[in-house]
Amino acid sequence: MKQEIPLSEKYLLTIPEAVLYFGIGEKKMRLLIDSHIAEDKSFVIMNGSKYLIIRRRFENFLDNTQAI
Repeated sequence: MKQEIPLSEKYLLTIPEAVLYFGIGEKKMRLLIDSHIAEDKSFVIMNGSKYLIIRRRFENFLDNTQAI
């Protein structure tokens, strides 16, 4: 039996989950990932060829951003 974890409790989100959780379009999310992946404290990690969003870091990024 697979147990579903609510998005608000997950540490890592896939792009589709992040789009759903944050209400940001997929194209915009991918642009944000591409422009921030090289930063020291990036909100993105790679799992093979798959991007994963560190939910709390992305929330912090949004809290400190005026526009996306």
